[in-house]
Amino acid sequence: MVWLVVNAVNLCQSVGFATRPVAPDLNSLLGLVIAALAIPATWALMVFQRHRAGWLFLVGPLVFDAFVVLMLAVDYVANVEWRDPVVPAIQVPYLLLFFGSIVLMGLPMYQLDRRRWLVTVVTSVILLGSMAYAMSAGVG
Repeated sequence: MVWLVVNAVNLCQSVGFATRPVAPDLNSLLGLVIAALAIPATWALMVFQRHRAGWLFLVGPLVFDAFVVLMLAVDYVANVEWRDPVVPAIQVPYLLLFFGSIVLMGLPMYQLDRRRWLVTVVTSVILLGSMAYAMSAGVG
């Protein structure tokens, strides 16, 4: 389940970055899709906890849930503009939680199934490429 969540997040945000120059409103919708992915991530977290999985399995979904709470609070409830101009007090934890959750949700897959882990590496590279594209277009 976590593998599906991390790859769905990567792909949704990749589309969000890639379309920011031409369809910026789509990014907001994709953010809500990403927020909805907290439901299966939280379910996986509870299953991991019930089965006494190691901390490495628990920390990824937990950090992702923290990211979703921050994203919803900043981007949807308070509607704070922190990207332009940059507000470091928001940007730093936002990006640390976002990218940290991706790494931490993908990391356990390295030992469990290298092929799935490689898929996560590929979707992460796509995410970084789309982010670079958005930044080069001035809407990163």
